[in-house]
Amino acid sequence: MKQTVLTVENIIKRFPGTIALKGVSFELYAQEILALAGENGAGKSTLMKILSGIYSHKEYEGKITLNGKECQFSGTAMAENAGIAMIYQELNMELDLSIAENIVLGKYPRTKWGSIDWKQVHIEAEKALSQVGLKLDTNTIVRNLNPSMQQLVSIARALYRKPQVLILDEPTSVLTEGEAKKLMQIICKLRDDGLSCIYISHKLDEIFELCDRTVVFRDGEKISEHRKADGYDSSKLIEDMIGRRLMAMYPSRVEHIGKEVLRIEHFQVPHPFAYGKNMIEDVSFSLRKGEILGLAGLVGAGRSELVSAIFGAMPRNTGRIFLEDKEIQIREPYEAIRYGFGFLSEDRKKNGYIWSMNIRENMTLVNLRSMVKKLFVDAKQEDIVAKEYFRRLEVKAPGLDTMITSLSGGNQQKVILAKWLMSNIRILMLDEPTRGIDVGTKSEIYKLMQELTDNGISIIMISSEMSELLTMCDRIVVLGKGVIQKEFSRGEADEVKLLQAASCT
Repeated sequence: MKQTVLTVENIIKRFPGTIALKGVSFELYAQEILALAGENGAGKSTLMKILSGIYSHKEYEGKITLNGKECQFSGTAMAENAGIAMIYQELNMELDLSIAENIVLGKYPRTKWGSIDWKQVHIEAEKALSQVGLKLDTNTIVRNLNPSMQQLVSIARALYRKPQVLILDEPTSVLTEGEAKKLMQIICKLRDDGLSCIYISHKLDEIFELCDRTVVFRDGEKISEHRKADGYDSSKLIEDMIGRRLMAMYPSRVEHIGKEVLRIEHFQVPHPFAYGKNMIEDVSFSLRKGEILGLAGLVGAGRSELVSAIFGAMPRNTGRIFLEDKEIQIREPYEAIRYGFGFLSEDRKKNGYIWSMNIRENMTLVNLRSMVKKLFVDAKQEDIVAKEYFRRLEVKAPGLDTMITSLSGGNQQKVILAKWLMSNIRILMLDEPTRGIDVGTKSEIYKLMQELTDNGISIIMISSEMSELLTMCDRIVVLGKGVIQKEFSRGEADEVKLLQAASCT
């Protein structure tokens, strides 16, 4: 019989107007990778915040037992000291500190006189990095690392604290497929070395390959449990997650492509961190009415920087923008909005919403000018418009007054989409629109994209998921080394061709 490391018993967590967790119980065994699956808003992240000490033991009901001892955490430090470490979906690194400083942060080795032992700091950092297969100069500033390296450093930081339980929340969301496979190999090695892991992911292929057992959540309850040894059934697992049959993930793509609506000529975009270096050297492409144009490429290819520069959120060295064959000037986001551009950023926490505002305020932010009467916002009109999109996009929340930070990632994404949909956009740029989102919400976003193109809106979509690009896009442009490596029409591309082009081979 397997040794039980962690037991969660009858956890209940209440928020104003809703119950996020309704008596959840499960066990984690020694040297096991346990997946938690479920739609956004199912309660997974709430439970992880309880286990990691973000929510105090006074804020929920139920019992947590670690190695037979009941735990009551009042903060993340207590959880770490007890042996539970968490890797968050949105990396919380100190970007302007070195690798060594990030790894030992809060737990500095000390000399016998009480000062920081910097020699030991770098020794410990190198040991931690070796556990995740990295050999780096520990003096390197974290900001200079790519996202995959930052992710591995964050895991090394957790391992330095010698946890018994490691929680990973969407750890591959910022990684390429190759980087994700490497990370999964590292996680398997950690399990074989004695660590127990809780793995949260919406990518079922990762769960099936990596995880020994999967617990499914829905609406704050544990619905079912699936074991790898019994053979995973993807259809059954998805049905358990969303409470219904998902007949098709992707809608049938019906093309209504018209004349050219946007043309980008000779864009050159400087690197955001490396002075004197360009992220984009020379890129030109066009977009037609009702078309979905995919931007493919490896992490660091400059896809996000390119669309940010088009939107005016990043500077460009050179480049011309033509809207319906007429040259326009966009140097700031407000100018792009005026011309009918919308932009859903890759980092919704940083650039997608305002954390101090509720759902209503975030939805209407871009469109407030149309609701002004006699110098003041018409609150009644604002409420009517927000309610319409709240219902249309099926946002899971008690109401419009709910703070956006209390929503799941998928529902935050819906609120951000609503902001652009109500602003009469002509061109919508989507940067990783389904990252960290469950299969049910993904399907809803795909259907919405189809509806938008049916109505003549043109879409530029960045995605690291090959299947998403191949299924949803009418054309795919592949970026690499600062230029367009290849362009594929619908039906020409496959995963091999896209990877070859992205790798510049």
